[in-house]
Parts: sequence; C-alpha cells; structure tokens
Amino acid sequence: MLNYDNVLNSTITEIQPSGIRKFFDIAATMNDVISLGVGEPDFPTPWKIRNAAIKSLERGKTGYSANRGLAELRKEISLYFKRKYGPEYDPDSEILVTVGGSEAIDAALRSIINPGDEVIIPQPSYVCYVPMVQMAGGIPVIIENKAENDFKLSAEELRKKITPKTKAVILPFPSNPTGAIMERADYEKIEKEIENTDIVLLSDEIYSELTFNGKRHISPAAVNTLKDRTIVINGFSKTFSMTGWRLGYTCGPKEIISQITKLHQYSIMCAPTTSQYAAITALRDCDDEVAAMAEEYDTRRKLMVRGFNSIGLECREPEGAFYTFPSIKTTGLTCEEFCERLLNSKKVAIVPGTAFGACGEGYVRASYCYSTDHIRTAIERIGEFLKELNK
Repeated sequence: MLNYDNVLNSTITEIQPSGIRKFFDIAATMNDVISLGVGEPDFPTPWKIRNAAIKSLERGKTGYSANRGLAELRKEISLYFKRKYGPEYDPDSEILVTVGGSEAIDAALRSIINPGDEVIIPQPSYVCYVPMVQMAGGIPVIIENKAENDFKLSAEELRKKITPKTKAVILPFPSNPTGAIMERADYEKIEKEIENTDIVLLSDEIYSELTFNGKRHISPAAVNTLKDRTIVINGFSKTFSMTGWRLGYTCGPKEIISQITKLHQYSIMCAPTTSQYAAITALRDCDDEVAAMAEEYDTRRKLMVRGFNSIGLECREPEGAFYTFPSIKTTGLTCEEFCERLLNSKKVAIVPGTAFGACGEGYVRASYCYSTDHIRTAIERIGEFLKELNK
C-alpha cells in the first residue's frame, strides 16, 4: 500500500487548514444560524458590470487574453490607480491581471523569496500570508499589532524584527480582521527604518475603497521613495462586490512584475476573459455604485460597534474594511471557547481571533456584510449569551 507520508510535500502537510472555516463547517449542519463570519459583500455585482460581461459573451469574446491581461483593462487599472491613490504605473510593464488578489500575493511571494528568507507579517491579519510564505520556502516573522496602537504596524516594532535575512514586509491595510488603516505619517516612519535596505513591501490593498470617518486610503507606493520597493496587490472582490468573478491585479516595479508574470504565464495562462471585460466597466463607470455600498457599510459599521459596546464587549471603531474586532477578555473564555459556546447555545457564528494569529486571543471577528436586521438580531443573541455567562 502506498505510504502517503513519503508521497506528500511535508511543507504542505504541516500547514493547518484555515481557522475561519471550522465554525462555518459546524454551522452548516445547524438550522437557523445567524452568521457574522463571512467576509463577502452581500450586494449583487452592480448591473453595469454584469451587463458588460453579458455583452462580451454575446460578441464572442471568449478566448484567452494576453498573459498580462487585456491591454484595455491594464490601461484602466493604471488610470484608476492614479486617479484614486496617486502613483502612475505603466500598463505594459508594471501591471499584471491575476486570478483574484490571492494569486497575486502567492506569485509575488514566490517571485522574491529564496529559501530561508524572512518575511515580516503583522498580526492579527488575513490567514493566507503565513502559509504562502512557508510554501514559498520563506520564514514568517510575526509582529503583534497592539490594540493600544489601533492595530497599526509600529515602526519601532518593525525595527526590532529586521535582520540581514529580511526580504519583505507584508502591509495588510485596511486590515482584515481589525479594520485598522495606516496613514501617510505611519508609512513615513517605516520608510526611515528600511531606507538603506533591499526590503520589499507587499501591500495588500484589497479593501482600499472601504475607509470611513473621512479617511482616504493611502498606498505606501504614494509615499516618497517607497514606490520602487512596493508591490501593490488589489482586486475587484470587495470594492465592486465581484467575489465570484475571481479577478485581481498587482502593480509594481517592472523588474519584479516581469518575474511574477512568468509564474502567472506558466501556472495560470491568463485571468478569466469575461471577468476582465466586466472589470473595465467597473473601473470606468461604477464610482457611484461603490460609494453607495460604502455608505451602507458605514451605517452597519456604526450599528455593530454600538451594539457590541452596549452589551459589554469593548469594540474599537474600525476605520477600514468591513469587520469589527471586539474584545471578549472580560468573559474569561478563550476565543475558541467563546465562539463554540455561542454557536451551540445561541446559533450565532463568528470567528475566533486566533484564526488570524496567536495574538488574536481575547478577540473575535464579526463582519458587517449583512443587513441591519441580521446584525441587530445577532447582537441581541450575543447579549443574551453574555447574561447567561454572568449568572
């Protein structure tokens, strides 16, 4: 009989499955569960975008695109990024269209990491960064983003982690799960820490259009000298409610993008053509639709923050993305215990903070990609759960 321990890649087998999925696999077996867990917009993709896809199909635009993506789309990405965030990228050499932001992250890391290189990862943060670094042969180095610093990456903490082996720093802002954002002054401090190094910045900006309280997203590529060392990751899933379309992009120095393109060329060929035609319209014509979705998210954000604080769970106000990260430390439960008992007793599904790194202990993630009625009911049930805990 085949010995699968000898067959399988040990790096892959040692990586744990996503901690986000555990509670939703359980919830899927239960009736009447209210979920605040999934980070997926609940809006349909705007009609203009869907219609552009339909028209492309009617015209028979169903073949492969260029490896880098449709030239027209890359041009629109360049124009959009400059209009929104400042930096200008050459559509022919500095932009690559990918299958979602996830492919862009994976290919970027594999293009820069040599075995044993260290990659600094602030946590709590999205679940993919650590395993992707490991699968590329790198060594994850964790920085704890602290609540007292609004979960931002501290330049002082970064300085402590930099070694001669440091290859890159991941910048996951706006943040999933904390909702933290970085501002220009924050990046300027980081710039000083890495100015005499060859450290690359990998900036995951998938939530760039979801910022609140009058704040605008700042890309590190727009800050002074950082553009030449920044790989920008972005996409269409969150901003345009296009999760199932699987389309993202990366922008950066041509020397790096050319290598990422080779990986993409051999492993993917090209992103879905129909999605690319739809994305042209998204970038060109859908600012109003994006603004309307962001306004509704803001309403839900305020409702959820007020709700958690009113039932006794301290919840900082997130300024980006569509998540809250309330503290459950006062309950005396671990976040795993809290989420499991909440699900079983009140049929509310949320995500333990430790799914986003060990330093997420004491917190849970709740998404506000849900209706206000859905959020109110969930908060009521969590409030009941807390009262029962205190009896």
